[in-house]
Amino acid sequence: MTEPWTVGVEQEFLLVDPESRRPVPLAESVAQHAGAGHDVQRELTPFQIEVATPVCRTAEELAEHVLAGRIHLAKAAHAAGCRLLASAIPPIGTLGPPALTDDPRYRMMANSHRKIIGGQGVCGMHVHVGVPDRDVAIRVSNALRPWLPTLLALSANSPIEHAEDTGYASWRSIVWSRWPISGPPPHLASAAEYDGLVSALESTEVLLDRGMVYWDVRPSVEHPTVEVRVSDIPMTARDAVVIAEVIRAFARTAAESGEPERVDDTMLRAAYWRAARDGIDGLAVDPRTGGLVPARERLAELVSWCADALGDASALSTVEEHVAWLGVHGSGAARQRRAFGGSPDARGLVDLVLTETVSEAG
Repeated sequence: MTEPWTVGVEQEFLLVDPESRRPVPLAESVAQHAGAGHDVQRELTPFQIEVATPVCRTAEELAEHVLAGRIHLAKAAHAAGCRLLASAIPPIGTLGPPALTDDPRYRMMANSHRKIIGGQGVCGMHVHVGVPDRDVAIRVSNALRPWLPTLLALSANSPIEHAEDTGYASWRSIVWSRWPISGPPPHLASAAEYDGLVSALESTEVLLDRGMVYWDVRPSVEHPTVEVRVSDIPMTARDAVVIAEVIRAFARTAAESGEPERVDDTMLRAAYWRAARDGIDGLAVDPRTGGLVPARERLAELVSWCADALGDASALSTVEEHVAWLGVHGSGAARQRRAFGGSPDARGLVDLVLTETVSEAG
């Protein structure tokens, strides 16, 4: 049984060649070198690797495990002849061939969803928060819908692809949106309604199984947790911890608050698009009003709303300090762009991210 208001994080990374800085399909070798000391998993392509923290109760414990997982995987990657990169898309090169990890489920996905699966080797971060029950998970999901674009903007870390500026802070989110069941979840009345909708989608074969529910928030089938999947993989460990702690604090605050506000689905999709394009350094659509506001104002409102829960978790000062730091240095996307500087090969950008991947400070 998962204890309410605990938190765990899954981090997905790219594996790149130390010379060319292009993706290399060495996940199996990296996993073997990683051994059994950490929860290391293969991903959709052999150019990716994932590490998950254990269930954490304190912010200090989470910070320790997020960074330790990165360092452990980086050492394993080095031993396998590659490097670990915390960028949500490859700044240089492509994820193929081979296209997929040799897994029967992934092969079925390629057969059913066809060209959608091409180029889907993108890297995100998934945050799991313990909740009292699955109905509370749905309540948190409903409350979080208007704030998902803000979390996306905060995490944005994928502006460069094929050594070209995409014009988006989070190109990963645009690529990922091709899946038929992705983006913001619908506003639902209960876990039973969620289960019924997912069963109906399975019957249409849009979903092969419940693991293909790629909404940015979803309740666990087996455990009383809510999983938030909206984020790019953040560049640094502190970026990751701050996002996870805001999500955990939001979940607790939402569970103890009144009925969540419902926002228009079309306006929410518009807010997603703007967040993907501008990130935290630009303007944001407030899906409640349809107005444009600075994205940092939305972030400040989000932090203020769950400040009590952040304080209870001894995370408020860390979050506030990091938000102030971002105001000076910019998001992961902004830092990538500065390092890129229009370079024809983007190697300097990759080298920056390689260093920051195992950096504790954000």
